Amino acid sequence: MAEIVTLQLPETLAQRGKEIAAFTHQRLEDVLLEFIDRAITELPIESLPNEQVLALCDMQMETEQQEVFSDLLARNQDGQLNEAEVRQLDELMQVYRKGLVRKARALKVAVERGLKSALT
Repeated sequence: MAEIVTLQLPETLAQRGKEIAAFTHQRLEDVLLEFIDRAITELPIESLPNEQVLALCDMQMETEQQEVFSDLLARNQDGQLNEAEVRQLDELMQVYRKGLVRKARALKVAVERGLKSALT
């Protein structure tokens, strides 16, 4: 069951949301829901307990996802991807980049907390 919530957005936030919605051919409401969901499910690393921070430091793509990603990258270099595979590669690239950023932030927090050495 959904709950209706009315929000008053700052103009700049509303404009950015509208631009993303137009670019991705989605409704503004759907874009905002995705952002809120992402913000809730991806808590700031600084707020996580030590065990979760350390787990993020060792995070890797799932094996199956990594295999598909590697295959698509190799085939892309040879110019062998169709349109659907190019989209899939783009999606996996986003997952990979997002994971790298999250892992780097976790390493920074772990070093700040003294859980890891800056040299490891």
